[in-house]
Amino acid sequence: MTASSKPAAHTADREIVTTRDFDAPRELVFAAWTDAKHVSNWWGPNGFTTTTHVMDVRPGGEWRFIMHGPDGRNYPNRISYLEVARPERLVYKHGGEVELEPVDFHTTVTFTEVNGKTRVTMRAVFPSAEERDRVAREYGAVEGGQQTLARLAEHLAGSTGTVSDRTITSTRIIEAPQERVFQAFANPDQLKYWWGPNGFANTIEKFELYPGGTWRLTMHGPDGADYHNESVFTEVSVPERVVFEHREPVHRFTMEMTFAAEGDRTRLTWRMVFESASEFAKVKDFIVPANEQNFDRLAAHLASL
Repeated sequence: MTASSKPAAHTADREIVTTRDFDAPRELVFAAWTDAKHVSNWWGPNGFTTTTHVMDVRPGGEWRFIMHGPDGRNYPNRISYLEVARPERLVYKHGGEVELEPVDFHTTVTFTEVNGKTRVTMRAVFPSAEERDRVAREYGAVEGGQQTLARLAEHLAGSTGTVSDRTITSTRIIEAPQERVFQAFANPDQLKYWWGPNGFANTIEKFELYPGGTWRLTMHGPDGADYHNESVFTEVSVPERVVFEHREPVHRFTMEMTFAAEGDRTRLTWRMVFESASEFAKVKDFIVPANEQNFDRLAAHLASL
């Protein structure tokens, strides 16, 4: 557990602040907070389980869920999202259901890269110091927050292993200027001609190159099979960097693409971080040569322009 930052003076007496560093990339930690498939495995203090009914992570969206206590009691909860800045920040209001005594507070969760790890800070602000003390006393909120982040650490460690156990890095010097190489990816009319291993063709249905935008395509294999893919862009810095989360169909990973100018040439680097070491082990023997073929096709495409 790391030391938390000093809270603002005007809310210090009504805050609960919990901080922890995670040995996982920021995009993955953020996904663990915003994907129901992840969150049901770790949310809540020790002994609790969670059933999610609705999880709509966007400003104005809600997460409605039931926490099942180790004593058999159910605790309905409702979170309303106010801000979603992927993958840096979540802001939400928490409110219990009306049939129970409500626990209302405002939470800001930040995700910060620190020395190759991700620091998560939860800052819950209550309406008054008395309400903060009541929740801490009656619900064990301070210990509960610490236990919740400890469970998240266990979930990430158990499902992912270390980052090096599930990362594929491929790099190539491309004989073209940085802007041209970046546009070969950024322009779907070019991208469709070279994306994928040898023998693949592409139909790009949606390509929204901005944070939060969707990339949806169907890859047509040389065997005649179609492979639907869907990703969400999380970072875009023209013409240096793109990060996206590949979510469908099966292989879940984060891709970081960097375009570094080296004179009139460009060093293109792809860093793929898979959600689990077991998933990485299944695909690495295919992905490594496939990425090299992808680079070959890109180089050929640019040479033909």
